[in-house]
Amino acid sequence: MLSTASNALKVVVVGGFGVGKTTLVRSVSEIRPLNTEETMTQAGQHVDDNSAVLAKSATTVAFDFGRISLNEETVLYLFGAPGQERFWFLWDRLFAGTLGAVVLVDTRRLADSWYAIDRLEQHGTPFIVARNDFGGPRYTHQEIRDALDLLPHVPLVDCDARSREDGKAVLIALVRHLHRLVTGQVH
Repeated sequence: MLSTASNALKVVVVGGFGVGKTTLVRSVSEIRPLNTEETMTQAGQHVDDNSAVLAKSATTVAFDFGRISLNEETVLYLFGAPGQERFWFLWDRLFAGTLGAVVLVDTRRLADSWYAIDRLEQHGTPFIVARNDFGGPRYTHQEIRDALDLLPHVPLVDCDARSREDGKAVLIALVRHLHRLVTGQVH
């Protein structure tokens, strides 16, 4: 871990409730990530729809934070956004100063990703989509693109958010996408 970095880059990980955002940040961070997870209670059952994630026992209530040193001068700060609608008001603050975003999706609940994609497009924040493998329906990339109404230039990659290598591959895909945008290789 470097304490002398002079360049900081910010990336957010967004998506629906229970798609693996916290897990992705944990898997790639070089530091022990800051998590704002709290135990889910019966009181929240009427607020958050957890029917697709019954085994989930904790949820992010503010954000997750991780760090990756890219070299001696540059660090990447990762922020995982909470997925429940009641916490969406935090997203605008998380998007401030963001270089780009990863939209994590679960094919069992693709519609849960629409809000994240819409907000990123409204903010003009470049993003990629990463399909987290939960063993759900094996839609083709084209079927996912159609369901999410993704523009042709938006990358769609597969990952297992628990895997450090997969998480790094997702972030590399985002950086490559950002590079193509900056150099005018994407219209």
